[in-house]
Amino acid sequence: MTTGLIPGGQPPEPRPTDGLPHPRSRPDDRVALHVDDRPRSPVITARAAASFEPVGRSVATARAFVRDTLQGWGFADVVDDAVVLTSELVTNAVVHAGTHADLLCLRSDDGVRIEVSDRYPEREVPLQGSPVTMGSPDREGGRGLQLCAALAGHWGVDYTPTHKTVWFRLDLPERPVGTRAAGPALPAHLLPLADARVRVAVVQIDRTGAISAWNEDAEELFGYPADQVVGKPLTDLAAWPHTPGTGTGIAEALQLSRWEGSYGIRCADGRVTPVYASHLRVRDTDGEPSTVCLLVRDHERAVLQTPSRVPSSDTSSQGDQNTDPFEVFIGSPAPDDLDGLLQRTVERARDMLDGDSAFLLLATDDETELEVRASTGLPSARQRFARVPVEAGPGRYGSARMPAVHEDLLAVPGAVPLLNGTGMRAVVTVPLKVEGRLTGSLGVAAEAPGRYSNEEALRLQFAADRIALAVESARLGELERLRRGSLSFLVEASDLLAGTLDRDQTLALMAQMTVPTLATWCAVYTIADQASEPDLSYVLHEDEELIDGIKSLLSKIAPPDPVPTPGARVWAAPGEAAHDAALRSSMRSLGLSGGSAHRTSSGIGPTLATASAVGGETVVLPLVARNRVIGMLTLGKPTDEHFRQEILELAEDLSRRAALALDNARLYSERTAISQALQRSLLPPELPEVEGVEVEVIYRAAGEGNEVGGDFYDLFPISDGAYGFAIGDVCGTGPNAAAVTGLARHALRLLAREGLSGPAVLERLNSAILDEGARSRFLTLLYGEMRPQEDGSAELKVVCAGHPLPLRLRQDGTVEPAAEPQPLLGVMEDLELYEETVTLDPGDVLLCVTDGVTERREGTRMLGDDGLADVLTTCTGLTAGAVAARVMRAVERFASDAPSDDMAILAMRVA
Repeated sequence: MTTGLIPGGQPPEPRPTDGLPHPRSRPDDRVALHVDDRPRSPVITARAAASFEPVGRSVATARAFVRDTLQGWGFADVVDDAVVLTSELVTNAVVHAGTHADLLCLRSDDGVRIEVSDRYPEREVPLQGSPVTMGSPDREGGRGLQLCAALAGHWGVDYTPTHKTVWFRLDLPERPVGTRAAGPALPAHLLPLADARVRVAVVQIDRTGAISAWNEDAEELFGYPADQVVGKPLTDLAAWPHTPGTGTGIAEALQLSRWEGSYGIRCADGRVTPVYASHLRVRDTDGEPSTVCLLVRDHERAVLQTPSRVPSSDTSSQGDQNTDPFEVFIGSPAPDDLDGLLQRTVERARDMLDGDSAFLLLATDDETELEVRASTGLPSARQRFARVPVEAGPGRYGSARMPAVHEDLLAVPGAVPLLNGTGMRAVVTVPLKVEGRLTGSLGVAAEAPGRYSNEEALRLQFAADRIALAVESARLGELERLRRGSLSFLVEASDLLAGTLDRDQTLALMAQMTVPTLATWCAVYTIADQASEPDLSYVLHEDEELIDGIKSLLSKIAPPDPVPTPGARVWAAPGEAAHDAALRSSMRSLGLSGGSAHRTSSGIGPTLATASAVGGETVVLPLVARNRVIGMLTLGKPTDEHFRQEILELAEDLSRRAALALDNARLYSERTAISQALQRSLLPPELPEVEGVEVEVIYRAAGEGNEVGGDFYDLFPISDGAYGFAIGDVCGTGPNAAAVTGLARHALRLLAREGLSGPAVLERLNSAILDEGARSRFLTLLYGEMRPQEDGSAELKVVCAGHPLPLRLRQDGTVEPAAEPQPLLGVMEDLELYEETVTLDPGDVLLCVTDGVTERREGTRMLGDDGLADVLTTCTGLTAGAVAARVMRAVERFASDAPSDDMAILAMRVA
């Protein structure tokens, strides 16, 4: 991959960026299929380019390049859409077209344009104005233009004689500017009272919580010069109120997009000055976030505080008719993100009814459950994303679809499960509805009983009606962002899972993709067959120190049932087991169980850590492939945390892809094991020792290990001190070649031991091969019989049926063929073969190889018979093992690529 980045200015070779076809001197050189018909001339401020080779891994590299480029430019709003579109278009170029892909990213003030070009112009050029058939979105390929039409603001296709370019443009979302809210004109006596000069301290806090800016009004209000406080944490100066049950601290407040409230600042004289603060989260041009805090004296809060809602009964002021109830309740400007909007809603609802806590729940897609999304005054970490049924019981008070007031929860235990154990006594809840459909529920609670009546319920319902539409709109926007992010996530996951056929690596990838993106920890169970029990195969936690503890815990409890029903189901066993183990450890550490306290107290720390790690919600998703449950994917959260419904749906999609990848890896492993076992059966288990003769064999199978090779060798005793040897090569690979290989090796042994001569053995083998019919394969074979002599020499009778000729190395270094070529087997019925006698003197070497050795290639060069002979001339005086090793080393070094054919080397040396 080659890349280039040019910040600022125009690109060296400007390309059209307005989405329109540009005229050329030759009308047949370029035809553009365009969709954008609005003239635009954005100024290009940065350019990033890359080129990718036509290999599968280039798709993932292109996605990473686009993601890094756009995030570096601050275009996080369009990253997911750009990654999905780029993945489809680069796949079309490098996988389907099979050419290099050129990728160009152009940044402008209002968006980004991305172009993907391939070098395969030989295709139909659509006529301008003719309808374009997109095809089915469910098919495997050809979805690039459909996605461009669905996700991009503008897109087009440009053709040249050498390239085809698909481009798309993603516009940045418009951000409203100008006046967001305006209050009514009031007479002077109704204006809020302030000192002669209002001082507003402006304090900027960096991402670490340290003060980075301190203005003059801050010096006057609090007595610190800037050089004394810059660089110190704000928590050193802030006196944050500690309200029981309140989950939001100063660190959490600084992380919110916008926050208003009261706290204290410790001044230089030691006193605490109450202030009213307005926090705004911002980022600089480099994308670095910080928080700007505006602080005034608490009694001057009217300067910063969002106006309170005027009671509906007060209509004396004409200006009230122009006040937007939503802006009055939420404040101006309203938060852009859903979480910020919901958090401000519960805070304002609590303040409006002078409550101690408030909560807001959103309905799931099927409207059967409500999910906690925001709360204040409650332990939010425990309640967030917890789910409660919409219809909790009969009657009005058991349904979230109607307003409800509970004067005392102690009188009706469990009426509001969300508030169990929180100390709240009175509560009022109202539904959020859009066009008659339940979208959520808003509640306010107080610690004192009898605080609320129907009047407060009407006030809260009035506020809920005003915010319901805004909340639903923000929720749908969040769901759309999650959907696009999920699509990008699944694209990457599918690419990773498809890139391996190793079972262990597939399990590791499955776990690493879920942690920490979807869950805090996960465990994968696998099932070998229908009669086997689930086996705990892989465990992962985002904190590696907790993996062993979770693995030990899960190994002690029964695995979940392998239920094929799709979807996630809650599994309570891990949390219960962890709680029991922590309780027993605590009792032993206190000496309450009768054991020695000091021996067991050292293990309470890891036990409690494990209990905290798996103490939240745990769900199980079945791994179903080819209508069979092959395992389970278990996802877990830490103590008292719950999964969002959108996360569970994404995990279900991932589990289907992971199950198929895992089953493919299993099938591949089984096929590889079968092939290797079959390959071993086609070769002799061991070679016999021949008195006075050194024998060495080297065998190298080509391929990935899942195909059976066609080369074979053998050396076996016949009778009366004679030995048969053979080396052969069957045409092709796979089961048919393996059948002929097995037939040849076993037939040679049987026929030779019947006392037949070499030609007779091969003629009968030729007939047996031809009898295989359509499964037959032609076979090249070198067969011989060797008899050691009393004078130390060895007599060989050799038949070379279409095989590379054996080479004889004499002691003086000369090399010569030891046989004549004869017809190969498996082609003609009537063969006239003859055997040749060769005598090997002491020190002589006979080298036999298959054609994988002599046909080793590097470009247009081939090793050949002459090259093999040259290598053999350098082996004078070497043992048989050294001769075989030197020949193999020379063959491997002849070319840089991996061998494409099986290779067998048989070396025999008379000692």
